[in-house]
Amino acid sequence: MRKFTYVPAAFTVAAVMLTAACGSSGGTAATTTGSAERAASTSNGAQPSQAGRLSVWKSEELGPIVTDGAGFTLYRFDKDTAQPPASNCAGDCAAAWPPVPADGAKAGRGLASGLLGSVKRADGTKQLTLAGWPLYRYAQDTAPRQTRGQGVGGTWFSAAPDGTKAKAQAPAQEEAPSELEGLPALSTVDDQELGTIVRDGKGRTLYRFTKDTAWPMKSNCKGACLEKWKPAKLVDKKDIKGIDPKLLSPYTRPDGTKQLSIDCWPLYWYTGDEQPGDTNGQGVNGTWFTVRPNGKTAK
Repeated sequence: MRKFTYVPAAFTVAAVMLTAACGSSGGTAATTTGSAERAASTSNGAQPSQAGRLSVWKSEELGPIVTDGAGFTLYRFDKDTAQPPASNCAGDCAAAWPPVPADGAKAGRGLASGLLGSVKRADGTKQLTLAGWPLYRYAQDTAPRQTRGQGVGGTWFSAAPDGTKAKAQAPAQEEAPSELEGLPALSTVDDQELGTIVRDGKGRTLYRFTKDTAWPMKSNCKGACLEKWKPAKLVDKKDIKGIDPKLLSPYTRPDGTKQLSIDCWPLYWYTGDEQPGDTNGQGVNGTWFTVRPNGKTAK
């Protein structure tokens, strides 16, 4: 773990949303649609159209997970509601996360049939629900018992048999160092080797992917890539230090979730960084680099 010190800087906070500077909305929409269609096509011929008899399998990492009759993981979306049941995933989102049809679905071993239900979607079709939560498959899951959709965008999770989110038990952690307490949602840190770089509110180093594009703004990290590189969440414009808020804007991913970008480049944190201040993602595959406060890569 590299040592670092906090570099405070005060900026007058201005408007954060600068979508127009990152390419036309038409270009971005076309890119998003194409990505969703490609994601959906990945599963053609692999995932079944009907749910069949649902079952439960125990993931070593996530515990019990609900699958369809063919063994594909079923997911729930945090932006949906269970009481009353309602789906908020349509259009490009539904292409990346295909809704599970309710017709023909049955509860198998490990599932209570009383928890299964349905909700009518805007297009008139009936979607399967579990404890009121609409269920989906993930287009990037190309084989049974894959969980590539787990945690995507911080809003998609494998469904547990009782309808709750399947989540691994977090290991016991030591108290955060006092220097991280009250850390802004986005700030800078002075790294001994890389100089001044950007970090998030948990002290995690943020990165750029050179295969992404800024004009139009587009992320090319998807599928298996997202298992290691997590999209940075949007931040409160009043909780930023050391970065000009005018450089920050939201990027809408193919699944409909929002990702933070700087100077039109999507930002990520790396699961390989074990401690705050780690920069283990620097230079990975020659495509991942830490980020300067002006949005440039720190090479």
